[in-house]
Amino acid sequence: VQLQASGGGLVQAGDSLRLSCAASGLTFIQYVMAWFRQAPGKEREFVASINSSGVRKNYADSVQGRFILSRDNSKKMLFLQMNDLKREDTAVYYCAARYGNNFYSRASRDYGYWGQGTLVTVSS
Repeated sequence: VQLQASGGGLVQAGDSLRLSCAASGLTFIQYVMAWFRQAPGKEREFVASINSSGVRKNYADSVQGRFILSRDNSKKMLFLQMNDLKREDTAVYYCAARYGNNFYSRASRDYGYWGQGTLVTVSS
């Protein structure tokens, strides 16, 4: 299984950015997909998750209303549209996969596959 995250970069506060995650080596539709992030000196934290069909989503309170998670099962792709970015969104963002359809889990230990991370830096 390979998850390849991309799309990070340096932006200003208030800007938008779209992250992508390309999956291979798994039956994509059988997996819950999620984004986590880790800021310097902090623990990895949950950002958002999406069920296998893409209909149901779960967001951290800190990103609710600003970030939009989606997936394209035909292309085995996961996306995170990040709007109105804030300095506190600065982090390395990781996509993750979990077999099954429990998309409520926010614990990183519940996700068995991880991408390499893409850095998002938001300047004021």
